[in-house]
Amino acid sequence: MAFEGLSERLQKTMQKIRGKGKVTEADVKEMMREVRLALLYADVNLKVVKSFVKKVSERAVGQEVMKSLTPGQQVIKVVKDELTELMGGEQSKIATANKPPTVVMMVGLQGAGKTTTTGKLANLLRKKYNRKPLLVAADIYRPAAINQLQTLGKQLTLPVFSLGDKVSPVEIATKAIEKAKEEHHDYVLIDTAGRLHIDENLMDELKQIKEKVNPDEILLVVDAMTGQDAVNVAQSFNDQLGVTGVVLTKLDGDTRGGAALSIRAVTEKPIKFVGMGEKMDALEPFHPERMASRILGMGDVLSLIEKAEATIDEEKAKELEQKMRSASLTLDDFLEQLAQVRNMGPLDELLKMLPGANKMKGLNNLKIDDKQISHVEAIIQSMTKEEKEHPEIINASRRRRIAKGSGRPVQEVNRLLKQFEEMKKMMKQMNNMTKKGKRKGFKLPFM
Repeated sequence: MAFEGLSERLQKTMQKIRGKGKVTEADVKEMMREVRLALLYADVNLKVVKSFVKKVSERAVGQEVMKSLTPGQQVIKVVKDELTELMGGEQSKIATANKPPTVVMMVGLQGAGKTTTTGKLANLLRKKYNRKPLLVAADIYRPAAINQLQTLGKQLTLPVFSLGDKVSPVEIATKAIEKAKEEHHDYVLIDTAGRLHIDENLMDELKQIKEKVNPDEILLVVDAMTGQDAVNVAQSFNDQLGVTGVVLTKLDGDTRGGAALSIRAVTEKPIKFVGMGEKMDALEPFHPERMASRILGMGDVLSLIEKAEATIDEEKAKELEQKMRSASLTLDDFLEQLAQVRNMGPLDELLKMLPGANKMKGLNNLKIDDKQISHVEAIIQSMTKEEKEHPEIINASRRRRIAKGSGRPVQEVNRLLKQFEEMKKMMKQMNNMTKKGKRKGFKLPFM
């Protein structure tokens, strides 16, 4: 995640004050010195850092902290609150026009990932919000820009409106809206031209499109990896065009994350979406409070739950729960679950959303190779139906056959079977504990 460096530094700083029964002004001053350095190192705008430190300092030595029974914890709450506020306070949702279609202009510099983000946003609108978007190819200058959007449309099975590269972008946008009304599309996403840097011709064209189609949203796509340059780009586009929101791409990359913390404060425009990977479903609504929790190592359980709800079949999940309770889980069930979890995204990123994940040794450097999961799948798929349902029948000769069929060593087959057996034992123990608990009149918190 983009904030790993900042997250690590802030968590170390917070740890020093967390358990303190009494917090002095000197403690707060020392903590804020380290917070200031952490933010500057993360490439956060200097004015933003000064304002943030001032606000936290004032609240941290105020009555709400000093009179608190747990002042250390209260200071951390202050930092989280102010960090949330810095990134916008609450989620800013995409606009919805009173009378469809909702028109969204996608703008930004060349190379920020604007065309791909346009496709991702259309995919998100369809899957998460059940909308019917129309993609519009209005970038007539960049070689293959139209083809790229058409390819994305084909991949996502979404319609793309194009009049080629000989018609003006203003006319393309106008005709696209007419088409959207005819075919009852509720969103029109216009992929406009970008440049390597901001110039007068680019801005004039974007202003003409804006004037002609009167968009409900002007979303600026910015590459988070460009650091402070991202903030400068956002400010320039906003001054000349009046953007309504920002989409940060490559927030999963090796970047300091300062752009996400600075853009909202400098432009006063909300971050509406963030790109967290290259796949077409790797665009997420931006939640300031959840991001603040993740930065401070408090996890992001709500996002994890949403990912699970979007990818895991509810009926199958209930069926699996029953099997887990009765410890009758088969290797086929296990295989099905692996497939559903894989759809949620990279496992190392999912683990980092858990509260306290920052305290798990080596998790920040953990990279779960997708191949490992593929190997497990290959081993299970090389078993017969009977073997999957009754793994206890798998003797030495069967193990050799499974190893050969999956192309994996016998040791890996042995390890998988042993781990699966241990998991079933653990489920049986948990179920027994729950039954005993019910008899004694209480329920275990995880059941």
